[in-house]
Parts: sequence; structure tokens; C-alpha cells
Amino acid sequence: MIDRNHGTLLSIGVDLGGTNVRIALIDGNGTIIREIHAKTEANQGPDYVIAHIIEMIKQVKSEHTIRGIGIGAPGPLDPFKGVILDPPNLSGWNHVPLTSLIEREFAVPVVLNNDANAAALAEAISGAGIGYKSVLYITVSTGIGAGIVVDGKLVMGEQGNAGEIGNMIILPGGPKQSNLNAGALEAVASGTAIAREGSKRLGTEVDAAGVFQMAKNGHKEAEKIIDEAMTYLAMGIANLIHVLNPSLVVLGGGVMKSKEFILPIIREKTTEYLYPSLQPFLKIEPAKLGTKAGVIGAGLLPE
Repeated sequence: MIDRNHGTLLSIGVDLGGTNVRIALIDGNGTIIREIHAKTEANQGPDYVIAHIIEMIKQVKSEHTIRGIGIGAPGPLDPFKGVILDPPNLSGWNHVPLTSLIEREFAVPVVLNNDANAAALAEAISGAGIGYKSVLYITVSTGIGAGIVVDGKLVMGEQGNAGEIGNMIILPGGPKQSNLNAGALEAVASGTAIAREGSKRLGTEVDAAGVFQMAKNGHKEAEKIIDEAMTYLAMGIANLIHVLNPSLVVLGGGVMKSKEFILPIIREKTTEYLYPSLQPFLKIEPAKLGTKAGVIGAGLLPE
């Protein structure tokens, strides 16, 4: 395990979501010392939300010395400039220089990254990835995203967009979703995709959880929908394994609430798509940190 403790210094993690804000004081190994949370109230605008975040940080920090503040937030964002660009679930946040505004208050380094990367770092350092050299974290929920962690550090890419796997084409000419490529992974294997197929093919409006429940109860068409989605997900995982050859794949997100049902399917299907020489080394495990992953990972962002 990478030692990120930096002596006795602690850090602050901020998990900024469209609905809730979580803020925690953590040590370098991802242990939460103190945590608070509140509604984001994003409709109040960025000035209001940022002022609230600053007050919450002061409350959590108290008299402690911190080495930095990390913020995990929904994209799109620029992690190198620390700017929130135009996230759909933070209305009115257009090119907000978040890190400089927070740094002005606390005079410590402030680091911004997307929420999937923050969760990936948390799982790699203090979750399912403990003891592994390289971890590929994939979140499967409303959308699909990923974070890549090697030797305790995030792989960012030139523009900071490494891990945008949801737009990887899996089914050429397949369904079109949002601004993604037709047949992108997110369009065929996300919770949104499962709900879309369920509502179209089951004769009733249903969300992904409903499709999973019907499949667990033996509904044949629901079983087929889940099998197709997991086949596409396995294709995507296999593609990424051939590119990255990670020590471990960690799966998180809302779809993994049905992990007991789908993990064996995903492992079996992924194995089929791998080189025979890679098959014995396949490791796919569920995320361990749940809703804490975002705030823990944010607190691990400062170096």
C-alpha cells in the first residue's frame, strides 16, 4: 500500500454533487476523522454553494493543520486549471474557478477532479484495491465512467479526460444516448440503457432496479435484457484490460446493488473475451466504500 500519510498532516475532502455535499477530514490512508453533509441547493447558484462549502470546511477543519483540500465534482471540468465548466446537474456553474476561490480562503493547495476519479482513488488506496499496483475502477449507474490508478496515482491524460469510457463504441450503429457515439458503452450497458430497454420491451415503464428484480424473479425477457447489457459491459471491460492490463478491476455504481446477481455473469463473460494467457489473472471485485468513496477520494487528491 502506498504511504500517503505525510507525517501527521490531514486533508479535507469535498464531494460536491448535484443533490448533496459531503465534507470530511481524513488522513493520508483514507480514514475519515470527521464528516458532515448537507443539501447542495444548486439552484441557489455557485456563489451561495461555494460560500456554504467554505463554512462547512471551516467547521470540519476546526483547529487541525491540513496539507490541502481535494474536491470531487461532476464534469465537465478542467482539473488542471481547477475550473468547473458546465455540469448538467449544477445549473449555472459556467467556468467557475472553484480551486482559486477556495485557496483564497484557506491558503493551502486545492485540487479538483471529477467524481469518478475521486472514487477510483479511494477504492485503490483504502477500498477494494488495497495491495494492488494498478486498479481500474468502473462505475455503472445512470452513466458509465472510470478512473485508472497506478502506484497510488491517477492516470489523467493530456486534457484530464482519461477514463471517459462511456463513449467507447461497443455496438456500431446501436442506440444513441445524449451526446455519445451511437452504440457507446453507456448507451448499451448503463442503468439508463437497462431502463430504456425494459420500458420498451416489458410493456411497462420501469427503471433499472425494476428490470433487475424481474430478472431475479425469473422473467425471461428481463433476464435477456440484463444478459445483453452485461455482455456489452464485459466487452468493454475486456477491451480495457487488453489496453491497460490492470492488477484489479473494481466495479461500483448503482447497478452494483445487484452485484450478487450480476458479478458471476460479468466475470464469466469477460473471461470469454480475453486472451487465453490473461484469463487466469482476471480479478473483478465490487467496490467497498459505497457512498463514502467520493469524499475519501477527494481527500486523497492533494499530494
